Amino acid sequence: MAKKKGGLSRGLGAGIDVLIPDNSGDTSSNSGVQEVDINKVEPDKNQPRKVFDEDDLESLADSIKQYGVIDPLLVQDKGDYYEIVGGERRWRASKKAGLKKVPVIVREFTDEEKVLIALIENTQRTDLNPIEEATTYKRLMEEFNLTQDEVADRVSKSRPAVSNALRLLNLSDEVQQLLAERTISSGHARALLGIKDKEKQSEFANIIIDNRLSVREVEREIKKMQDDKSTPSAPKKKEIDPQLLAVYSEIEEKLKESTGTKVSIIPKDEKKGKIEIEYYDADELERLVEKLQQ
Repeated sequence: MAKKKGGLSRGLGAGIDVLIPDNSGDTSSNSGVQEVDINKVEPDKNQPRKVFDEDDLESLADSIKQYGVIDPLLVQDKGDYYEIVGGERRWRASKKAGLKKVPVIVREFTDEEKVLIALIENTQRTDLNPIEEATTYKRLMEEFNLTQDEVADRVSKSRPAVSNALRLLNLSDEVQQLLAERTISSGHARALLGIKDKEKQSEFANIIIDNRLSVREVEREIKKMQDDKSTPSAPKKKEIDPQLLAVYSEIEEKLKESTGTKVSIIPKDEKKGKIEIEYYDADELERLVEKLQQ
């Protein structure tokens, strides 16, 4: 059983600071913020986040050009370079912004602390996709011999939340990739767990995408499959007049121009449907809300 660390057990809600070893008595240059050559800083190859949104990085790079790097990177001295423990997103954006040096805090970390800091930072500042999160939980269990309860304690989640996240790793590789890319939602993915055959999971995932099925529609169809022991198929939908679809397409373009973001009209039949408006960060959501309230 892995030894429990007092600071770590306080979990995500306590913030990254609880995971930084207390070097208050350390009078060396490592006890504070340093400016180091950005080319001497490298990411941790084992950090949880594998996908970085380019638009998000460009936005952060613009902010860094204007205000600089507000939060120093957490790094570990590896001799001939500094390994990033927390702050890879800021490091990538700083490179885009053309910075020559970045502020860092140099500390020593255990392997478990490194994994947890990366998990905490990604969860607090820009969400991991569900597969990255599940993979990190699995890594904590396998590398540090933690139980699901202990992982839940360290990341301030309920045990069922951790368990449900781990179940997503039972999906086919193709479905996991679609979930990681957010082409399907976690709700869709959890519903697909009702199909044991991974090839059929992938087949039905493509049906979800092609037919823009809601989570409820997927759940109903999979239940029907289980009852009938049939193969996946798209639920029958009423045909929409192609001329009406063309009108919807024009309306989507007009709404995109007026809102400044992607808008989709999803008809259920020729009278009913829904409109989806996408946003990519909290600021954009606030802007859209203000615009819609005008």
